[in-house]
Parts: sequence; structure tokens; C-alpha cells
Amino acid sequence: MASLDMKFLNTKLKIKDKLMRTILLYLMVFLHIVDDYYLQGILAQMKQKSWWEKNAPNPLYKNDYKVALIEHAFSWTFMIMLPITVLMAVNNNILIVPWTVAFVVNWIIHGWVDHLKANVHNCSLVVDQIIHVCQIFATWCVMTEIVRIL
Repeated sequence: MASLDMKFLNTKLKIKDKLMRTILLYLMVFLHIVDDYYLQGILAQMKQKSWWEKNAPNPLYKNDYKVALIEHAFSWTFMIMLPITVLMAVNNNILIVPWTVAFVVNWIIHGWVDHLKANVHNCSLVVDQIIHVCQIFATWCVMTEIVRIL
């Protein structure tokens, strides 16, 4: 009888774990939408080199679009990493190295993809969003597996 109770408990815990991981993924995607669409504000224009050429043609500002790209990519990365950070904190195992690597990689990829879309014009919104969702999924897979193992 005890063996049957343990099997039931283990099954229940596995279902709970899968549900929590799924909710975490949905939360990451939701925060992506919030940051990429609602929170950008003026950064959506300022990350375009052409906006600076039109609105601030002084050579002093020729590279300022890069700051807007870096800031938006940081904000987006912070948002998608927030649920992972909370999960790690709740489990008392914030792993600095994997977390930092995931953060920096996502920050660089997001900034580069947005640059291709906003300035190089060889990346559509569809491709941009597919890449960002792939970033989220890869981050979710790797980081939740690390948390699960430890």
C-alpha cells in the first residue's frame, strides 16, 4: 500500500512540476509581448538610425541609436529572465554563471536582431518575433532543466 501511495505522490509531483514549467514559459512569452510592444515607447523610434538622421542630424548623435538598441535589448532580456530569476530564488539556488550567460546571450541576440530589423532592413517583424520566441524557448529549456537538476 505504501508503494502505491509513493507512486501516486511521485506522479502528482511530476504533474505539478510540468504545470509550473508550462506556466513559467507562458509568463516569459507574456512578458516578451509586454516589453516588445507596450514598454518600448520612444525607444522604438530611437533605435532606428534614420530617426536620428531626421530628428537630430548633428554628427554628434550619429551613434545614439545604438544606445537605444542596447537599452531596449536590456529591458527585454530583464523581463524574460525575471520569471527564471524568481524560480531560482524560490528554490534557493540562484546560479550566477548560467544565469549571467543566459542574460548576456539573450541581450546580444535581441539587440542584434532588432538592429537588423530597424536599420539594416533585412529582417521582417515576423522573423524578428520568431527569433525572440526561440530565444525564450531555448532559455526556458536550459534554465528550467538546470533548476530541476539542482
